[in-house]
Amino acid sequence: MAAPTSETTSADVFWADADKHLVRYGGAFTHEIIDHAEGSFVFTEDGRRILDFTSGQMSAILGHSHPEIVDTVRRQAAKLDHLFSGMLSRPVVDLARRLAETLPAPLEKALLLTTGAESNEAAIRMAKLVTGKHEIVSFARSWHGMTQAAASATYSAGRKGYGPAAPGNFAIPAPNAYRPDFTDADGNLDWRRQLDFGFEMIDAQSVGSLAACIVEPILSSGGIIEPPPGYFAALREKCRERGMLLIVDEAQTGLCRTGNWYAFERDGVVPDILTLSKTLGAGLPLAAVLTSAEIEQEAHDRGFLFFTTHVADPLPAAVGNTVLDVLARDHLDERALQLGGLLRHGLERIAHRHEVVGDIRGRGLLAGLELVVDRETKRSSDELGARVTRRCLELGLHMNIVQLPGMGGVFRIAPPLTASEEEISLGLSILDEAIGDAVKTL
Repeated sequence: MAAPTSETTSADVFWADADKHLVRYGGAFTHEIIDHAEGSFVFTEDGRRILDFTSGQMSAILGHSHPEIVDTVRRQAAKLDHLFSGMLSRPVVDLARRLAETLPAPLEKALLLTTGAESNEAAIRMAKLVTGKHEIVSFARSWHGMTQAAASATYSAGRKGYGPAAPGNFAIPAPNAYRPDFTDADGNLDWRRQLDFGFEMIDAQSVGSLAACIVEPILSSGGIIEPPPGYFAALREKCRERGMLLIVDEAQTGLCRTGNWYAFERDGVVPDILTLSKTLGAGLPLAAVLTSAEIEQEAHDRGFLFFTTHVADPLPAAVGNTVLDVLARDHLDERALQLGGLLRHGLERIAHRHEVVGDIRGRGLLAGLELVVDRETKRSSDELGARVTRRCLELGLHMNIVQLPGMGGVFRIAPPLTASEEEISLGLSILDEAIGDAVKTL
């Protein structure tokens, strides 16, 4: 007798199978069975339409099932999907060249991989080899991935219970203007004094082997924390003084989401190594490490090794080329600015109506809204954030909330760059209603 298919099993059986057979890898699963997705929406098996304000895992910048991405996958899978890692295909070389063309000098060498963790792993490995040193600095609210070096540079979650991290990893305070730890006479964040203090602590702990600093231009999993203008120039100088390389992780901010092709452009600071993922594949597994010819040559001369099963695969590279086509043709950097302005204005209106909105931050189509139960003290409530999240889903909006110690619930809002103004307005309307409903039940 044939086993029942997923279409014939009941929802109760589905969730029983999920409970019995799936490893839980972080938080609870959203209690919806997703059947398909299109554009800015995901659709459940029972016919519910849910507006996706997270672009999948903050990745699907062209929306779900973009027709050109679908066509590319079909065409490329039928022609050439995977190769021995020492072989090259045209999509790989084309994507490397085209990425270099979107970037300032001297970033011209690319390594194509799969995930953000893998690209950060390769970048850190390269930095250690080139500098001959091993110590890595990152933000105390960082998220760079779950593989060894990337996880060791991640401080927002996942550190306890796994034994020693990679030796030589240090954290500096994240410059959070809403919850400042160093303040000037007016009570505002004194980020220069904070940065000086951070590196005084690094220097006190270092054994003299500082290799690199890896940072996100906007700390996403850390609660949409955006360092102020001038910060990254000062950070780069700290790195130069110590012979460190600067690695910028643009997994979520790269490729037009913030209104620039790359978020680091705002600061006029070019990293030594840039990592891309999430947005590069628009939802498919594609990542990249980009660096200068000089650093690549030094790494090669020292025997750089990052030979993986899916390095330089043609199928995801072909998708990456299509992503660049659509971003450039449709001017999605400009659209992210336009829609980001609409989103920001709507969030400000919500803040005006609801006292539980403590702060709004972010850039372009990567926005953060922090919930508090008291604006004066900035006291947070995990329960409030959870209630708003649940109510949003009931009303047809998927939201992601970051809840870290010492921080209120922060909604990470990242609609697709292809979203319509009507979809942005719909999401804002649902969020507004959900906050109002949740506050009534406190």
